[in-house]
Amino acid sequence: MTEKKAQLTVESKGLDIELPIYSGTLGPDVIDVRALTANGIFTYDPGFVSTAACESKITFIDGEKGILLHRGYPIGELAENSDYLEVCYLLMYGELPSAEQKEDFVSTVSNHTMVHESISSFYKGFRPDAHPMAIMCGVVGALSSFYHDSLDINDEKHREIAAFRLIAKMPTLAAMCYKYTIGQPFMYPRNDLSYSENFLHMMFGVPCEESVISPTIARAMDRIFILHADHEQNASTSTVRLAGSSGANPFACIAAGIAALWGPAHGGANEAVLDMLEEIGDVSNVGKFIDKAKDKNDPFRLMGFGHRVYKNFDPRATVMRDSCHEVLAELGIENDPQFKLALKLEKIALEDEYFIDRKLFPNVDFYSGIILKAIGIPTNMFTVIFALSRTVGWISHWHEMISGPYRIGRPRQLYTGEPERPYVPLNKRK
Repeated sequence: MTEKKAQLTVESKGLDIELPIYSGTLGPDVIDVRALTANGIFTYDPGFVSTAACESKITFIDGEKGILLHRGYPIGELAENSDYLEVCYLLMYGELPSAEQKEDFVSTVSNHTMVHESISSFYKGFRPDAHPMAIMCGVVGALSSFYHDSLDINDEKHREIAAFRLIAKMPTLAAMCYKYTIGQPFMYPRNDLSYSENFLHMMFGVPCEESVISPTIARAMDRIFILHADHEQNASTSTVRLAGSSGANPFACIAAGIAALWGPAHGGANEAVLDMLEEIGDVSNVGKFIDKAKDKNDPFRLMGFGHRVYKNFDPRATVMRDSCHEVLAELGIENDPQFKLALKLEKIALEDEYFIDRKLFPNVDFYSGIILKAIGIPTNMFTVIFALSRTVGWISHWHEMISGPYRIGRPRQLYTGEPERPYVPLNKRK
């Protein structure tokens, strides 16, 4: 980082404060405001949208230009040419693996896919109709009670072992959530399958017959994992970092990330797409709902179009769009009424000047929601799959923070409550 200077004048206090300005490899300059505290001043930034809370080398986003880079590699190239575990290696270690490194990495993950048999009893403590994210929050946090041998966060080897365990076991735990809610027996993982194939096997396989897994669907699933693997300092990743800054163990930190992801403003976007399609109902209603979306006084919004971060286009959407059409063709359901409705909306968004001018293009959540429904995954499992995918991003950011100097997170506030006042005894209060 190169250092520049900014001058802040605070007239009410008669202060002139010099603040360093840092330039990263990419992105806007950052003003270091840490010196303000010593002068009795804090910055005010609700939502931290103008605050860099950390330095990171993992992921870069330029929302204006539609850029998403993992360790410098464009997301589109990774999704087209890599598989999920190769992207995991990249996020964790900073470089793409050699053939030998990848083989060792895949082997290590495969050898950690089973979970302790006692964990199955945890699921029986939940109601069968419990939301799968509620189960995931509890079970992932409970992993720390099983793996005492990897809880020393100051030991780099322990951190690596914990990372492998989390990446390997999340598909197993996620599939167990689904199996529990539908009353089917849990399926043990198969280490001869790829990461995505194994997940589909544990989700849809049954003990009485051999799992048959479509390569097209497995590849689409793998791409969903890749495209959701990391997204810089979002709410859940920031939650993992904040929890980790207290010295909490990695399993607790990832459970905190799952809880943050559960919020509908964060991880529920692809589920909202399916809810919207249900509301529209039929292709014949599309025109009416498009008009509602264009009416600024109408509360209806098209879900899965545009993005809060990407002001141009979502770089993940192009790859996901191709996979979506491949899956629909593979399953022979392109004429399903709801999928026809989704394709009609997609066509309008790509051709209508209203959407083009406002850059309201279909985003990754629009296509991933359609794919997951087509595969047969219920909507209440969508955010669980998001959590499964994002685990490697969370653990990579946690490891990056713990590996260097860090301090416990402690945001300040703008206090607008009562000033100091004397205590009034109960018998004298009116």
